[in-house]
Amino acid sequence: MMNGSPISAPAAPPRLARRPAVRAGAAAGAAALLHAGWHGQAEAQASADGPVAPRAGTWRPWLLASGSQLRPPPPPDRAATEAELRELKALAGRRDGAALERIRFWDAGPAPYRWTEAAIEWTQVRTFLANGPLWRAFALVTAAMHDATVAAWDAKYAHNRPRPTEQDPSLTAAVAVPRSPSYPSEHAAAAGAAASVLGYLFPADAEVLAAMAQEAARSRVEAGVQYPSDAAAGLDLGRRVGALAVERGRTDGSDATWDGVVPAGPGLWTGTNPGGVPERAWKPWVLTDPAQLRPGPPPAFGSDALAAELAEVKAFARTPRTTALALSWQYGAYGNSVGIVHWTREASRRLMEARRDADAPFAARLYALLAVGLYDTWIANQEAKFHYWTARPNQLDPTTTTVFPTPNHPSYPSNRAALGTAPELLAHFFPQDAEALRGTGAQIAESALWAGIHFRSDLTAGTALGRGVADLLLERTEADA
Repeated sequence: MMNGSPISAPAAPPRLARRPAVRAGAAAGAAALLHAGWHGQAEAQASADGPVAPRAGTWRPWLLASGSQLRPPPPPDRAATEAELRELKALAGRRDGAALERIRFWDAGPAPYRWTEAAIEWTQVRTFLANGPLWRAFALVTAAMHDATVAAWDAKYAHNRPRPTEQDPSLTAAVAVPRSPSYPSEHAAAAGAAASVLGYLFPADAEVLAAMAQEAARSRVEAGVQYPSDAAAGLDLGRRVGALAVERGRTDGSDATWDGVVPAGPGLWTGTNPGGVPERAWKPWVLTDPAQLRPGPPPAFGSDALAAELAEVKAFARTPRTTALALSWQYGAYGNSVGIVHWTREASRRLMEARRDADAPFAARLYALLAVGLYDTWIANQEAKFHYWTARPNQLDPTTTTVFPTPNHPSYPSNRAALGTAPELLAHFFPQDAEALRGTGAQIAESALWAGIHFRSDLTAGTALGRGVADLLLERTEADA
């Protein structure tokens, strides 16, 4: 225990739906990733027997002033450590099938992985958040996990506590022993942060989520790879970071309202109750202002350029494949605002394939960059949409047919094109997959024209905006190399 707060096994809290892990367990000796670098340069990776990300505690956080801001006090002294070792050996001797199941569940993937899945379950399965609220939820959760992980790494290398199996080689661990100092627990830090933010977003389930965090922390103790005091310190650290994320959420402008006035004029959007107007004023993370990357105006009403773009939409020869893809991205992998689900799981898959699942800081940074990037892109695109209020193709020419009902908001720029922020970020960190990732992003953008709901200029402006946000994020993180 630490400061009188024991990490005790929770009373069987509700669990995430059991989905097969992308890769079972964290493998010892993660292979070097040759192609994950800053602006195409290979990132230095520890050798197979070297420490994981020893400089991650110096990375730039989102919520903290620095990784050391909330550094926990030193771990227990030698006598207390020996007592904890005896406890760990007793736990190892009592591991049964249920304990091993818990250990394997929470060990599947990097420390933040299960909590990205929890965010998906709470925002898309147990309830349903769309568009702005969904991007906001993921940004808050993943930024909190990122900062909790950075803070944990600062403390790990400040205190440099050996793992239990290093102190007593006779202790048998149930999972691969991570190549980083033991104190505090990275799994507990991620769990404390994520559960705190999700509990704020879904207060009716706050106790359930807190119990899950306790279980995640306890699983590392049961696995024999961390001391009870490591888990207690990690949980406390994560919760303190989570509180900062909650504070930000309460002051991020997400309670903004709109006066309901739709401007009128030639070439402007017509309709009522357009979706997401107040989101143009939400507080961004990396942008200085939602209007920072606002594109120039679209082709003018009555111009030859706009006439040519309308003709392109009307002349597009749909095929069963283009129609199926347009429908899929609207209602399946992308539509109904599940783009963050698609790209988060793409990130998880590539983390596992690249053998980075033992690198908690790298994973936490990647998840946060994706979520923060999509959030900032969304509010920036909403700002541009409701600055220009441009008409949709079928509003300029009612004979224009669409694959599905036209979304109820202005045309320029295209949201689905702008959200190419995600594949652009993933392409940077996994350049061996860059062509495929960017190809998917381009397909998502083009499918809007195939569906008849967007002009070419909508796609061009949206794509440029998304890439602009990605560039700002990569510039911000460049010093972390």
